[in-house]
Formats: sequence, C-alpha cells, structure tokens
Amino acid sequence: MKWLIASDIHGSSFYCKKLLEKFNEEKADRILLLGDILYHGPRNDLPKEYNPKIVTALLNEYSEKISCVRGNCDSEVDQMVLNFPIMAEYAILDVGSRLIFATHGHIFNEVNPLKMPSGSVLICGHFHVPKILKHENYLYLNTGSVSIPKENSWHSYILFDGDRFCWKDLKNGEEKLSIRLSSEY
Repeated sequence: MKWLIASDIHGSSFYCKKLLEKFNEEKADRILLLGDILYHGPRNDLPKEYNPKIVTALLNEYSEKISCVRGNCDSEVDQMVLNFPIMAEYAILDVGSRLIFATHGHIFNEVNPLKMPSGSVLICGHFHVPKILKHENYLYLNTGSVSIPKENSWHSYILFDGDRFCWKDLKNGEEKLSIRLSSEY
C-alpha cells in the first residue's frame, strides 16, 4: 500500500489542489494528513489562495481515502465541515515489523515523544521543516509543510510504500530526501 503523507495545508486551496494532483499522479492508495488543515493560525502569514471552504470541498471528495490527526490549528468546528475524522491526537500504523506513530507535533514530538516500542517511527508536521533524525530507540521524521515551508525548505509531502519514506517537492515532484526502513534504520 502506498501512502501520501502531508501536513500543514493551512487552508491553501492552491497547495491542496497540488497535493491531490500528486496523490493521483503518484497512484497512492491512502492519504495521511498530520493536521492544520483549514486554518492558517495566528503565527503564520496567509498561504497562497487561502480559502478553507474550497479546501473542505476538495478534501471531502477524497474522504474515504483520508486518515488524519488533529493539529494545533484544528478545532471541533473544522470537524463539523470535514467528512473524515480529524480530532485524534495520534494514529498508529502497523507496517509489519515496525509501528509508525503519526501525530501533528505540537504535543508529541522529537523532544516529547510518545511511549513507543524500540524501532518505531515517529512522524510529525507542525514545524514546517522536513527532517530525518535517528534516535537511539526510534526514527523521527518531519513531513515539512504543504503550504508554508520554513527555514528555506520546499513545499513538501512524503510517499511511503511500506519500506521507504521519500520526501518530494510539491511543485515538481523532485525527490529531496529518503530513508529505507529495512536497511538504513
């Protein structure tokens, strides 16, 4: 199964459309969203083509293919308009020999990880900067941001095929980072 993993759309209809185009181009099976779907938040500038109503309509068309966790900018009122659950603090994916703990990153993150079995993967958004860091007991990954990248990073998403995480540039699909679970971690 191929997952497209992304975070921090922040209400940008422009980047949400691009993300869904990549989902179709990449022939992914599922979308995992790591929060901050509709609202841009008080610390961020408005993203390109900020329009939460359009983002809602676009994502609702894919609701049966989306799994999502809550970001710090997501609220119960957002859940009222989205046709897929968004209010869980984290999700756990069993990928055979490992567990992937997916969360937004504002509560559980690299500094404050969830209690996980050794060899697990913790994947977050929130910080808007793509990252791979091997810790003693787990692998930390950050998706970066779909709409508001920071620290000179790119508009990003991840493809995960069950063995390899591959960060791609949303603008052109160029591979930027990758890690293979079986051999590199």
